[in-house]
Amino acid sequence: MIKRYLYPSLLILMTYQTSIAQQQIAIETKHNTLLLSTDADHALISSYLGKKIANKDEYSIIPTLDKYTPGSDDLYNKREAYIASGSINLLEPGLSVTHADGNKSTVLVFQSVKETEIDPNRKLTAIVLKDPKYNFEVTLNYLSYFEEDVIEQWAEIRHQEKGNVILNKYASANLTLSGKKFFLKNQYSSAMREMRSEEQQLLHGLRTLDSKLGTRTNLLHSSSFMVSIDGPSAEDTGNIIAGSLEWTGNFKLDFETFDDYYLRVTAGINNFSSDYTLKSGENFITPRFVYTYSNKGTGLASRNLQNWARKYQLREGQGERSTLLNNWETTYFDFNDEKLNSLVQDTKKLGVDVFLLDDGWFGNKYPRNGAAAGLGDWKFNKQKLKNGISAIGKEATTNGVKFGIWLEPEMVNPKSELYEQHPDWIIRQPQRKEYYMRNQLVLDLTNKQVQDFIFNVVEETFTQVPDLAFIKWDCNSLIYNANSPTLKNQDHFYIEYVRGLNSVLERIRKKHPKVPMMLCAGGGSRVDYAALKYFTEFWPSDNTNPFDRIFIQWEYSYYFPSIAVDNHVTDMGNQSIKFKTDVAMMGKLGYDVKVHELSEKDLLFSQNAIKTYDDFKDIVWHGQQYRLQDPYQNDVASISYVNDAKDQAMVFNYYMATRNATKQAIPITLKGLDGSKKYKIEEINLYPGSKSPIDPAKVYSGDFLMNIGLNPQVNDRRTSVVLKITAV
Repeated sequence: MIKRYLYPSLLILMTYQTSIAQQQIAIETKHNTLLLSTDADHALISSYLGKKIANKDEYSIIPTLDKYTPGSDDLYNKREAYIASGSINLLEPGLSVTHADGNKSTVLVFQSVKETEIDPNRKLTAIVLKDPKYNFEVTLNYLSYFEEDVIEQWAEIRHQEKGNVILNKYASANLTLSGKKFFLKNQYSSAMREMRSEEQQLLHGLRTLDSKLGTRTNLLHSSSFMVSIDGPSAEDTGNIIAGSLEWTGNFKLDFETFDDYYLRVTAGINNFSSDYTLKSGENFITPRFVYTYSNKGTGLASRNLQNWARKYQLREGQGERSTLLNNWETTYFDFNDEKLNSLVQDTKKLGVDVFLLDDGWFGNKYPRNGAAAGLGDWKFNKQKLKNGISAIGKEATTNGVKFGIWLEPEMVNPKSELYEQHPDWIIRQPQRKEYYMRNQLVLDLTNKQVQDFIFNVVEETFTQVPDLAFIKWDCNSLIYNANSPTLKNQDHFYIEYVRGLNSVLERIRKKHPKVPMMLCAGGGSRVDYAALKYFTEFWPSDNTNPFDRIFIQWEYSYYFPSIAVDNHVTDMGNQSIKFKTDVAMMGKLGYDVKVHELSEKDLLFSQNAIKTYDDFKDIVWHGQQYRLQDPYQNDVASISYVNDAKDQAMVFNYYMATRNATKQAIPITLKGLDGSKKYKIEEINLYPGSKSPIDPAKVYSGDFLMNIGLNPQVNDRRTSVVLKITAV
């Protein structure tokens, strides 16, 4: 009889070996440990991922707990840390290779390990695995972030075989988890309906989340996810693995259950149409896969990722952000110097930092008066802007505001001079009919000439506006008929496109390291942590209806910090301007409204709201986020942000009921405060003439607020309530 020993509070990954592990490698963070061991065959085994054990000597016991002996009717499958195909592994691999002699089997055995302390918080563990029959090796890299309880993992693949090796699959990481049940929480999207959430138990078989879209790769599925062990995910309880692939191209996430008690997670580049030919001596580096373990639910997992991102990954993650006024919903493509100068005045009147000129400012032979022409011709339209964008930039400076601009440099309209002059710069199959999304085709970023062109588009913009203070970088088309006219090996196309994009962004950031840049892709369909190395923020959705946005922003919060999320107050939705503003304040506030059409009270409220936001935005941007009541199951949604000193907090509350009029009848318990401190609660961002029922003079203990709570008194007449909590 086969015995399996399960420890629900720990994620124990039991190996099929019977002898004590030959070597152990512990990759530790402040609270967690990833334990790797070698077995009698010198294979590298995933032994444990979970909460750190107090007595480190006891880690050596873990690989001995499984008494299973191979050879019964069960599927033989080692818990290898990086699983190659063609030998004894018969489940979904992380690595699949065709060697130079045509052999499709790979066996990886442990060779060496090297630990490098980058700084007191970060340690890199590099483990070399080698095939005993071929001069082929893989280095598994584990970069641990101690305080954040986060690990980044990636692989480096190289060989010295006599000929080329074909990489058929080349994942960044394998994780093997154990438990009685596994639940996958993931988000799926479509235009205007981004980040819809679903959670399902992973039963028998393989569940794959992937993208083959080339660009806008998160349009259908998100490359971020959460797996909960033994039960559905909960905010403050349970064992959770949260992961995200740092790759702006096609991705593949495999989730495969096996042997009743195990789940294997494989994350990496999608190998669809992407066999990679690796030359002898060449080094192939996979993208990084970032993940964290939490034994206190999704809330802690989110905070781990957010803290890591702000400090290490997001561009200027610990810095500041600018508020802005965008002209898009005010003018669309119909504007001239006079209209834009008026909008600059409105920017000043409203009190935001930047005036952003959106689409429609370029194109002459084919004027950009709509979405069907001009894209690719980045010369200012002389009919609309007689003195160019430089004059608008100077007008903004004269009025004490900054100037930003919209670009979509990866795309081209067939009705453009660029299309006529450089047909060889466009991604398309020569024997196929062109297919357009939003009347666009994609430029071939595998081509160095195209990379130079895009870089020069940005440089020319800076030449015209040296004080350019913001760039909105859009990406609205997918890659159809994927083919590069100049790339020799089309199997490399999808990878080389992303490498080309990253090369351009590297050059831009080297020249302009501090300029804020928004990552936009018809909404949030290009959001990943590789791109956010270059961008300070992203546009979550073209759906700015604040009721819908509460759900969209809620789901993004599982993986991304609020400082990265651009939220605009617009005319979309029939809610009050206060409700719209309160929702937009849960991130980086911006406006896309007709300032000159605002009522006197709405304008006064907005002006005051921007000043109020300036007073507390640092708490939202850099504080610890706590989801208090979700919008799916409650009449009132509530989310809070607490600064690291725990002496200030912001609580946002929204009326979500769509049936009979109700109200928040019972208190909402807070999180993250200091139980020993005393706090006052003040309602802020009130509409002119309104009064709050919240008593700002009353004092509460942190212990009371976290156990009993407070009632924000949200109802169908008080639909949004923003509270500032301050230690006395």
